[in-house]
Amino acid sequence: MRLLDLRRLIPVRTLRARLMITSLVVVALPIAIVGLTLEREGRQALRSEKEDKLFALARVLDFELGRGGYDALLVDLPTGWDDRAAAIHHLNKKLAGITDRVADAAPGVGVGYYSRRLDAIVTYGPSRDHADTVGLSIPAHHPGRDVMKTGRPRAEMGTLVRGPILNAMLPIVRNDETIGYIWSNEFSSAIEAQASAIDAAVIFASAIGLVVAFGIISLMSRRLSREVGVIVHGLAAMKRDLRRPIPPLRDELGGIVEAINGMAKALDDARSLNENILASVADAIVSVDLDGRVTAVNPAAEQLYGVQAGSVIGKPYRSLFPDDATIDSALLDTLETGRGHTAVTIDLPRADQTLRINATSSVLRDRDGQRIGAVVVLKDVSERERLMIQVMRADRLAALGELTAGIAHEVRNPLTSIRGFIQYLDECESLEEWRAYGPLIIRQVDSLNHLVGELLAFGRPQPPRIGKVDVAQLIKEMAFLARGKSEACIALDCDGSFPTIEADGEALKQALLNLIINAIQAIPDGGTVTVSTRTEDDRVAIVVKDDGVGVAPENLDKVFDPFFSTKPSGTGLGLAMVHRIVDAHDGVITFDSAPGKGTVVEIRLPIVHRDQPHPQPEPVS
Repeated sequence: MRLLDLRRLIPVRTLRARLMITSLVVVALPIAIVGLTLEREGRQALRSEKEDKLFALARVLDFELGRGGYDALLVDLPTGWDDRAAAIHHLNKKLAGITDRVADAAPGVGVGYYSRRLDAIVTYGPSRDHADTVGLSIPAHHPGRDVMKTGRPRAEMGTLVRGPILNAMLPIVRNDETIGYIWSNEFSSAIEAQASAIDAAVIFASAIGLVVAFGIISLMSRRLSREVGVIVHGLAAMKRDLRRPIPPLRDELGGIVEAINGMAKALDDARSLNENILASVADAIVSVDLDGRVTAVNPAAEQLYGVQAGSVIGKPYRSLFPDDATIDSALLDTLETGRGHTAVTIDLPRADQTLRINATSSVLRDRDGQRIGAVVVLKDVSERERLMIQVMRADRLAALGELTAGIAHEVRNPLTSIRGFIQYLDECESLEEWRAYGPLIIRQVDSLNHLVGELLAFGRPQPPRIGKVDVAQLIKEMAFLARGKSEACIALDCDGSFPTIEADGEALKQALLNLIINAIQAIPDGGTVTVSTRTEDDRVAIVVKDDGVGVAPENLDKVFDPFFSTKPSGTGLGLAMVHRIVDAHDGVITFDSAPGKGTVVEIRLPIVHRDQPHPQPEPVS
């Protein structure tokens, strides 16, 4: 009978479902339980008997295979396991007689061996019926693969080569390794015949019970149908307007109606609350469905995009942008890939201008965790970035002022000395005094020349000349060079497996020598400078540690500033130059110090140098 005819006889309504449950409880359910119990017990008993028999035959075959397994049978084959076809033929020749004898002793039974290493059927008895299957591999979903994988016996009923069978599979385990499995199967026609008889009895008894049940149901259906109809029509109206309650009813259905009306009110309140929250949020919020169509736009988003919610709901998200705008949407990327974005700075094209936006997008999911769309939260940071640019410009001007003041201070002292010497010598007629003060003037000029040289090197940095650098050897050379300039103890603690990196070797020598010399100058007599290394994923770390006087906390933020120095003769450009060299290598430098506890300077450099990538356009919202 067609489905349409069944629907005419038994209308699919909530009332009819309740009456069907009543009939099942009164008549059909007990009959079905008894019938199913009998059917299940009979089938289980028959199957258990068959399984015991088939597993017994499989264990006989396992015993006949011997303790050596397939390896022992292939000992006399020159090629052994290497020639698959020859190995299959050799094993079949030795085992076919065994499977044929077992199959002949149990008529209707099929038995065989499978080799996991050859991934092939070795023999299938009786050979007269199944010789053509030798050498074949079982499919990937065949239960025999699970038996070999888990090492546990398994019985399956299904349709295989012989037709509908009950198949018992026993793993072949030798030396704690599963080398294959043995099967023993038998046609399941007898089981199916008895099961069919049980099914027929169950159906007949259930039919009688259902007839009686439907007779009872027909006496009650009219009133319940009307009440259920009220609920159905009320729910349909609620889809359009949650404020339209279902009319009250009596009895249990009345309680259901009250619960539905209560849930509708709570849902309407929650929706109003969500709408109020979205309306009050200062950031723009836009959500789309799985097809990329706009499902929600709050007032802030209306103002940001210059649209009205009523005109864009249900339209593609791309319609919010000018037709000629090139967009790469973070929201649509999240919708397509499921990858969220957090505080991504992007450009939002408008017809009259392009805004700078921070966008955060994520996937929307229903209560079951299924994806239903995506949402993006947008914050206009155009004005903030303009203010930041002004602040940065002011900071640069302040830094330039400090740099200028530092240069003036460093140049003024030697010039004052030179001027004083020249004034003195201008009035002096003694050649001996000219000879005495001349070298002092030269030293002051050399000091100016050194300062200008360092300043030029700092102000006009050259791009790093990248090559292979053995950091461990570089550290040894700089430590040896620094020892020649001081009596301080320099200890090396370098990782023996330290990798070769891509860097500017000469620049790193300059930076490392500067750090070691600074550490030597900071320690008293008998102090120690320790240079150590370590590897961190794709970076290497070089640490220079001393037990010297340390740096005061108020000066820690200034150590990398040009012309800042706590040494009377220092120019204050050494650490600034080190910082610039590390930056040029995309590295990181940290400075940790405390008075009386020494100083630790750590440089972390990438193992593989990568040129700075060209800026790519950020995705728009």
